[in-house]
Amino acid sequence: MMFADWEPHYTAILEYFGFEREADEAAARLLAELAGDRDERGLLEALIRGRSVTVCGNAPCLPEELDLIEGVVLAADAAAEVLADHGIQPDAIFTDLDGATDIFIDLSGRGTVMVVHAHGDNMPLLRHWVPLLPGPLVATTQAAPLPHVHNFGGFTDGDRAVFAADALGAASIRIVGFDLADRNVDPVKRGKLFWAGELLRLIGHDL
Repeated sequence: MMFADWEPHYTAILEYFGFEREADEAAARLLAELAGDRDERGLLEALIRGRSVTVCGNAPCLPEELDLIEGVVLAADAAAEVLADHGIQPDAIFTDLDGATDIFIDLSGRGTVMVVHAHGDNMPLLRHWVPLLPGPLVATTQAAPLPHVHNFGGFTDGDRAVFAADALGAASIRIVGFDLADRNVDPVKRGKLFWAGELLRLIGHDL
């Protein structure tokens, strides 16, 4: 999705949550600085283009749906740890780092592409984790893209992974471990799940 197409949805999300675009932009600049010339977008696209992709969210149902996984495996944040605990190494992890643990460092070192996202309130996490990730890195933002900081569309870790798979030419996309109707979450998370559903419908995934 081109940023011109994404921007109206992004603006609506900012207004809905009261987030500040300037903070997102500052975080993107910080991530660009931390990442330097590390940009494995080409590797990520090579993994995805023309292939079957499974995007794994971190809903409580994920362990029950592991047998549905096929093809390239994209994990949303802490779903990566669930997968690793079951002997599955994700090909890429889409993360704003709020679910990061040392397993991310291990998976990064073993070749998992870390698709690290910058937004207004995760700058301390960016400073801590990005220098620790030894493997391939792709930087993303929900604001206007910068050189080597990409915007594939999407808002939460899970729907951003779906948007990236779509943008990078996946032949098919299977979604597991998502529960957009989960009511056992706080109001902010409930709002994020609402927006995930709204955005996924834009690219043909009605959960």
